[in-house]
Amino acid sequence: MDLASLPKDQLMINALKRWLKPTRSRLSRRIVFYVFVSVVVIETIILIPSTMKREKELLQQMRSVAWAQIEVLMTLVPDTAGASQVFDQVRQLQGCSEIVGGTLYDLDGDRIGSFGEPPDISFSEVTAAGVQQAKSPDGRRIDMAWRQPQLKKANVLVLRQDATAVKRELEAFILRIAGLILIISIFVTVGAWSAMQPIVVTPILRLRKDLVLAGEAISNDRSTPDFYAASVHRRDELGDVIAAFNQMYRRISEAISERRKAEAALQQSLEQVRAYTQALNTEMERGREMQKNFLPAMLPQRTGWEFAAFIEPARQVSGDFYDVFELPGGSVGLVIADVCDKGVGAALFMALFRSLIRIFSGQTSLQGLDCHITESPENSTSPEAPADVRLAHRTALEAVRLTNAYIVKNHEDLAMFATLFFGVLNPSTGELSYINGGHDPPYILDNAGTIKAHLGPTGPAVGVQADANLEMRQTSMAPGDIFFGYTDGVTEARMVQGEFFGEKRLLRLLKAGGYSAEGMLKNISEALEAHIGSAEQFDDITMLAVRRLP
Repeated sequence: MDLASLPKDQLMINALKRWLKPTRSRLSRRIVFYVFVSVVVIETIILIPSTMKREKELLQQMRSVAWAQIEVLMTLVPDTAGASQVFDQVRQLQGCSEIVGGTLYDLDGDRIGSFGEPPDISFSEVTAAGVQQAKSPDGRRIDMAWRQPQLKKANVLVLRQDATAVKRELEAFILRIAGLILIISIFVTVGAWSAMQPIVVTPILRLRKDLVLAGEAISNDRSTPDFYAASVHRRDELGDVIAAFNQMYRRISEAISERRKAEAALQQSLEQVRAYTQALNTEMERGREMQKNFLPAMLPQRTGWEFAAFIEPARQVSGDFYDVFELPGGSVGLVIADVCDKGVGAALFMALFRSLIRIFSGQTSLQGLDCHITESPENSTSPEAPADVRLAHRTALEAVRLTNAYIVKNHEDLAMFATLFFGVLNPSTGELSYINGGHDPPYILDNAGTIKAHLGPTGPAVGVQADANLEMRQTSMAPGDIFFGYTDGVTEARMVQGEFFGEKRLLRLLKAGGYSAEGMLKNISEALEAHIGSAEQFDDITMLAVRRLP
């Protein structure tokens, strides 16, 4: 729009708006206020001594005029005149100039006479204290004193003068100075206000806008905008701030760029880890399925007997295992074992132990190791074995000794071992021959839940000592009896608070009696699940139950 076409009033309004634009800035208002106050304070400080100096000049002028009049009168007094004649001349001062009264004293301090308004200054104040003049409290009167040798015949003359004119002159002087202070303050303030906008306020507002743009660019991942700060070069404090802003944004941009590179590398590594984890999980799942296939798919079925098993790995694969398998001669092999440690390593050794037990109990050979079991009683591992332990059972149980020898010979450096219970059951007679290599003792209970036998260890864990003495023992199961074997994962199952399931809870469940093999394991597994609750399963849980039907 053409400014010439606007009305004069509108042009004035626009000009006024431009002039008042700095007033919208809080910083401008604050700085201008401080400038105004500072100027007023400085000028006020200057005003005080100026006023005092002006008052002193006016009073000195009044004193000089009064003294001139006194000198004129004293020239009219003869040297031989008495004190009364001097006083008569002094009285003529009343009405002259601003004199409204006075008192004359002799050398001894006696008052010779007074006229008009009596002064407040006494003889003693003039002579002793040296007071030459004093104002009244309201400032309207001033007393002035003169002493010998200024006076010829009297010692002290005190005159009271009207100081109203002096007071008015001082007030006028103060008003003039105050007006000047106000004009100077306004001029300085307006000048500061006018200079503030282009020098300080506008750069600060633009820098604030740059900060907003920088924040939006950083948060929204945009390219660098056109900053006002990038085109400004100032050699003052504000220039330092602008330079610091440019440096800060540059460093932040570089840091963000480095962070993006790191994030990209991290994302790539994360994808690799995910792919590796997926592959590992797939392999672990395959391992779990393979290990599951190592366990009997179906337990043997024998007339008059019930077989049941339960296993719950703490991880995807387990170090525990159980086995129930047919042996030559119609016997049944019962194995429950716990390989040390957990996870993949324990699972691999679990497969190895299971395979060795099965192979060696069938009179086989492996890697040149002579697995032939002689039928001579002298070859029994334990000289103390009962004479009535059948040779077939001893032959099968020798598998534990051979397994121990193989593990120690070939894998001693891995320090892997297993606690193992291996029993050979004759289903026809109920005879149970067994070796317990450091395993938790299985129980044999009758139908009422009474413990008939506690099959404790007959030797150390398998895989620890090459010449371990693994003793063979024998017991029997009557109709209604039930065999229960387990691993330490049962008694050491922990709840959230850390309390173990314990052997007492286990025995309380076992002694309830009246179980089927499947029912016993179901009851115990449910109790374990309730005890563990939301806690993490610490160890593999394995149980094996064999019941001879009544």
